[in-house]
Amino acid sequence: MPTKITVNNNGSLRVEGDFVIEDEFGNRFDLAGRTRVTLCRCGQSSKKPFCDSTHKKVGFRSEVTAFALEPPDEKKLAQSP
Repeated sequence: MPTKITVNNNGSLRVEGDFVIEDEFGNRFDLAGRTRVTLCRCGQSSKKPFCDSTHKKVGFRSEVTAFALEPPDEKKLAQSP
């Protein structure tokens, strides 16, 4: 199943499908066989990068509707490592 990411209004990012999550050093988080996790958007979770529902306690608000991104800047793409 391809990876699907859902932006939950006033909440987390839900990630479903076939995926891995790594820290900046390439170490993988042990997802214990999960094919669905939620990632924190509010920055207040005690289990970052995963959501622990703290957003409900701190009143996090962010409503998002899908939109089209601008095309990538080809100059910047050519310069990136």
